[in-house]
Amino acid sequence: MLFWILVAVLTAAVAVILLYPLLRGAKAAQNSRAGEAAVYRDQLRELDRDLAGGLITPEEADYARAEIGRRLIAVSAGEPETIDKPARHHRLTEVFVLLILPALGLCLYLTTGRPDLPSQPLEARLENPGDDVAVLIAKAERHLAQNPDDGKGWDVLAPIYFRTMRVADAEVAYRNAIRLLGPSPIRLDGLAETLMVVSDGVVTEEARQALEQSLTLEPDNPRARFYIALSMEQAGRADEARRAFEALAQQSPADAPWLPLVNEHIAKNGGAVAPPAAPGGPTSEDVAAAENMNVGDRQQMIRGMVESLDAKLSEDPNNFEGWMRLVRSYAVLNDKNRAADALKRGLAAFPPSGERGRQLLALARELGIATEGMTQ
Repeated sequence: MLFWILVAVLTAAVAVILLYPLLRGAKAAQNSRAGEAAVYRDQLRELDRDLAGGLITPEEADYARAEIGRRLIAVSAGEPETIDKPARHHRLTEVFVLLILPALGLCLYLTTGRPDLPSQPLEARLENPGDDVAVLIAKAERHLAQNPDDGKGWDVLAPIYFRTMRVADAEVAYRNAIRLLGPSPIRLDGLAETLMVVSDGVVTEEARQALEQSLTLEPDNPRARFYIALSMEQAGRADEARRAFEALAQQSPADAPWLPLVNEHIAKNGGAVAPPAAPGGPTSEDVAAAENMNVGDRQQMIRGMVESLDAKLSEDPNNFEGWMRLVRSYAVLNDKNRAADALKRGLAAFPPSGERGRQLLALARELGIATEGMTQ
């Protein structure tokens, strides 16, 4: 009932706004006619004074009185051409605004709207958020505002903040979770990744300390080991970085999803590895042949496979993993221009506003590829 009352009030308000200029115009026209009639009456009185003073003849007075009388009658009664038609036009407009326009709006709402849907205020949505991530976050935030020492709440909210790119809030949430629940590999790695996003992919000193603490709790943690090796690479310690990446590759399962990226960093730091896997990429025979090649031949083989992947993605751009591998591959080959071009084409298929687009941009920042103008 409240909804329909609001609809009626809003409809009346809109009708008044639309009709006000018409009503004001009609009143102005009426006032104008009244003023003209008063002028003509004054002219008749002045005509009588002129006749009595002998300024005009009786014939001239009769002629002038007839003309002034005609004009006075026209103003008082209203000329059909100047009054009746505008009045009829205004009446049609008023009928349209008062009756037809609300009726059209109501029919449109009944056709495309949901008049049977019960109202659901914020309180009810928070109680039953369903799959609405924004409402889930709002519910968690309201709970934590009332219970700031709920470590589990911060622990749940931190990765959600990170996935939705609210990195400043994610950092606060990870710190609170670590403070209240204690450090764990997942929390420390999450905090380190958040700090790296804030610093545009750079492994800062604080992030490295969190990763080292994570390794003391889980020595075989591949994520922490990768980022520590990356910090060595960023610091210009190529030999140490290569050895760290090689150690991680040796201890990783053959089908580990992070292995292609690790191999690329090994190659970037002067190591000899097989080219990254990709659709149409190297077979086991290719890998065996690459091990016996010299550096120049191996690089030529890698470049040929990367260009083959590039061609396949041009034909089928809806391959997210392919774009990730292509951007990495060009970066490993130190071809930043082609890496930036691949990033741009990848973002055309997976816009920056989506999760996959954000992953492409995060990868580009990690690899030192310029992203100016690509974030919108």
